[in-house]
Amino acid sequence: MRITRWLPAAVIALLLCAGNSMADTGKKAAVKEGSSFGAMKSLTTEEAQTQAEAWLKSAGKTDAASQARFKTIWATDRPLVDKVSSTLVLGSPAAAKLLRAARNPDAAAPVAVPALLKDSKQSAFFRANLTLAYAKALTLRKVYEEALDSFAAVKPEDVADPGSYFFHKAVCEHALMLKDQADSTIDRLLVDVTDAPERYRMVAALMHFDMVTWQEKDLGWIARKMDNIQRRLDLKRGGKQTQKMQKEVLVRLDELIKEIENKQKCNGQCPNGGSCPGGAPGSGSGSGSQTPQPGSPMADSGGANAQGSGEVDKKRVRELAEVWGKLPEKERAKAMAELTRGLPPKDRAIIVEYINRLNKTTRR
Repeated sequence: MRITRWLPAAVIALLLCAGNSMADTGKKAAVKEGSSFGAMKSLTTEEAQTQAEAWLKSAGKTDAASQARFKTIWATDRPLVDKVSSTLVLGSPAAAKLLRAARNPDAAAPVAVPALLKDSKQSAFFRANLTLAYAKALTLRKVYEEALDSFAAVKPEDVADPGSYFFHKAVCEHALMLKDQADSTIDRLLVDVTDAPERYRMVAALMHFDMVTWQEKDLGWIARKMDNIQRRLDLKRGGKQTQKMQKEVLVRLDELIKEIENKQKCNGQCPNGGSCPGGAPGSGSGSGSQTPQPGSPMADSGGANAQGSGEVDKKRVRELAEVWGKLPEKERAKAMAELTRGLPPKDRAIIVEYINRLNKTTRR
């Protein structure tokens, strides 16, 4: 894969330990469309300061107080994107208001790209770098959807710090489980931006390694989906999209429970590992294929320490999901023990993970 030639030595070591799966990924990867291979660099501090000062004067901030404040901003060792955004705040009350709201954790999350970022009357320097600062602020607040919309409104070549642009964009895509988009963005960060900070490169590479392990609709997929559901609920976004995601999780949990029951009934000798049609981890296609999954952990289903029927009462899971937040601690513990009795450790983890996450959600 193209990104490997630019990774730090420590990351290369991790790559070598990743084994055949990483090698297979490398064979399939192609040069990403739009990559320019080392054609982008951040502005130097001097270049950025000169452009920022010219913009500030064009905004009418030529008085001694404003110029003194400008020099103070650029005398600090803050990141380049923060120096530029502070200059924009100094020269534009509208920019100051916009970034203040974006950074305020108590403010309502935006639902659209602000008009100011698309105002053609503003200079390209102002729009590009204000958009980057705004999208970065939303990323830090985990407002990933609108952050991505904002990133899409500006070209990375136009911002003072393209490394920051690609890094925060990749964070959003990784968090939203947009694997292909995140890999493409990470590729551009590691290959096309020649002076990206080491911390960005390291974290981006680790995000890539994380995504290599992703499998469609396995327990990790459920966990990531539930994290996104909780994030959206924290942002007070409990509408149709969140409800759709919740339904997807419940459907997949039903499938996993059914798979556990199937493996128990056939004593681990099921022709497809007990997987439900279209729901097998790693299948990803949803086509309903009955093809046996190589390496499926079938032997676990007859766990030596398991007792009882080993079957999971799906109706009971749903009942508990509806009243979990109202149950006293002792009743929760009792219900958990009842629900997972007779299951081997691997299968029990599915139910325990779901109930534990539900517990955290209802306590908020």
